[in-house]
Amino acid sequence: MSTPILIMIIVLAVTTIALVVLYILGKKAQKKQDAQKEQIDAMKQTVSMLIIDKKRMKLKQAGLPQAVIDSTPKLMRGAKLPIVKAKVGPQILSLVCEEKIFDSVPVKKEVKAVVSGIYITEVRGLHGKNVIQPAKKKGFFKRMTDKLQEKGGAKPLK
Repeated sequence: MSTPILIMIIVLAVTTIALVVLYILGKKAQKKQDAQKEQIDAMKQTVSMLIIDKKRMKLKQAGLPQAVIDSTPKLMRGAKLPIVKAKVGPQILSLVCEEKIFDSVPVKKEVKAVVSGIYITEVRGLHGKNVIQPAKKKGFFKRMTDKLQEKGGAKPLK
C-alpha cells in the first residue's frame, strides 16, 4: 500500500473514533443536564426581591457560601458567573443567575423571581415598566461580516 493511502486510512480511523467518543460524552452530559433540570424544577419557588446589583464575577469574589465553592468543580472556580445581589425579605443575598436571562434582569427594581436554591431561573417585573436595555453597539468585524453575508445572500436584506 502506498503511504498517502495509509495516512488517509489512519486519519479517517482517528476522526471516526474521536466522533464516537464525543457522541458518547455528549449523551452522558445531556442526561446529566436533564437530571439537574428536573431537580431545579422540583425545588423552584417564586420570591419577591429587590435587585441591588448584577455582575459577572468569579465564584470566590461573589460572596457565595463556602459550601457552594467547595462543591464546585475545580475548572469552574476560575470561570466568571452571572451573579445577582438581591434583597430578599430582610436579607441581602448573592444569587447565581441563569445566563440567558441575565441581561434582562433589571437593576434597582423589585421583581418576582423563580428561585431554586441560590439559582435564579426566571424574572418577571413587579412594579413599574420593564426597562429594555438598548442594543449593544456592533464591533467592526461584526458589521463587516453582516454586510458580507447580506451581499452573499446568506442573510435577508434590511
